[in-house]
Amino acid sequence: MKRKDFIKLSSASAFFMGLKSNILNASVIKDDYDYLKNNSKYMGDFAAPKLKVVKVAFIGVGARGSGHARQIASIEGTEVVAISDLYEDLAKKSVDVCREIGNGKRHGEIAVYYGKEDHWKLMLDEVKPDVVFISTNWNNHAPMAIESMKSGAHAFVEVPIATTIDDMWKIINTSEKTRKHCMMMENVNYGRDEMMYLNMCRKGVIGDFLHAEAAYIHELRFQMEEQERGTGSWRTHQYAKGRGNLYPTHGLGPVAQYMNLARSEDNFNSLISYSTPALGRKLYANKNYPANHKWNNLDYKNGDLNTSIIKTNLGRTILVQWDETSPRPYSRHNLIQGTKGILAGFPTRVALEGGVEGVTKNHHSWAQGEDLKVLYEKYDHPLYKRLDSLVEEMGGRNHVGHGGMDLIMRYRIIECLRNGEPLDQNVYEGCFWSAVTPLSANSIKNGGEPQKFPDFTRGNWKSTNPLSIIT
Repeated sequence: MKRKDFIKLSSASAFFMGLKSNILNASVIKDDYDYLKNNSKYMGDFAAPKLKVVKVAFIGVGARGSGHARQIASIEGTEVVAISDLYEDLAKKSVDVCREIGNGKRHGEIAVYYGKEDHWKLMLDEVKPDVVFISTNWNNHAPMAIESMKSGAHAFVEVPIATTIDDMWKIINTSEKTRKHCMMMENVNYGRDEMMYLNMCRKGVIGDFLHAEAAYIHELRFQMEEQERGTGSWRTHQYAKGRGNLYPTHGLGPVAQYMNLARSEDNFNSLISYSTPALGRKLYANKNYPANHKWNNLDYKNGDLNTSIIKTNLGRTILVQWDETSPRPYSRHNLIQGTKGILAGFPTRVALEGGVEGVTKNHHSWAQGEDLKVLYEKYDHPLYKRLDSLVEEMGGRNHVGHGGMDLIMRYRIIECLRNGEPLDQNVYEGCFWSAVTPLSANSIKNGGEPQKFPDFTRGNWKSTNPLSIIT
């Protein structure tokens, strides 16, 4: 054996020994060997080569995907080249919308695929797009993202990025081997208040971080009316099949970036989780559907409300809650506590040691309602201010998706690709945030036993730049 080969083998052995404590699935060892063998690239701060024109394809153009297609087609520097959906009417409708937006100048040649579950693979093979937007059943996210990257395209995936830890590793390994982006499109990170809070955190307004709270409270029983097609037709089964927090990223994404988790400062360490009894879905099904209806034949075993607590490497805590069943108002609870103050959402309110200048005298009172105008003027994120006019041009915050956050997210994706800049959310963040679902399920299964987060970055988070304040 040559000396250089011995050194390589020794290094690989040491690498594997360090991995053993973090690996949840034995198959990861093989994947990590492939990572070393194939000279893969860490994607934390990766910037892909510039694309003058971004050729875009879509898989799934139902409720969410059709919005992606419409707005991406409206953004300068894009060309919609293909659309795939199970249903002919949905696919052709989005094709027509994109062509109309193009006005004979763009999006003229759009390949359309429908009717068969695997036609999206044919699309990837025949069209070879630069980018693929994936808005399908959660179970399809991982295989579609992986095949998109293997075909030479960057993959942009609706939440969650995947449903199992094993699939998350496969996504990461594929991204690193192909050097293609895979971003989970967590749109809430682009909300006005969330962006302002990120700016305030970066400026040190609340001091050192101690604790965060995040939630997705959204009563969605009405989706059960979608029985043959649409979100409810497949999502309803998740309440019977899954356990734990099924949808953590809307709340967790923003606070994770406030805290610089998986980006040089700190990282996810462990999680404990508990769920309430599972009562609401069964009651709703019994009340609204015949006894022999398929919704009454499901065993809704997932608890109505899940509470998970994350511990970071630095000892900070994050409370994450989820409830899509209980009759209660919508809330995307968003809170970050520091040594100098607290920022909270739903409702938006701020308390700072020494008070908010011109509004409150001390931290015992909230600045909220009309008083927040002072804070918006001082701390509104520069990206939000830059793109606010675009939001208005395209119909205003009430017409571009979730108060404007959808458009800002989509615009930033295209902007980063055209400028050759790192994305605002890397593949590892998508996996860390999505990992709460399988980890919470495992914790519940084992009586609240702590679950260790895998280090999806393999230690590289320590040198990954925090998300900058984009101007």
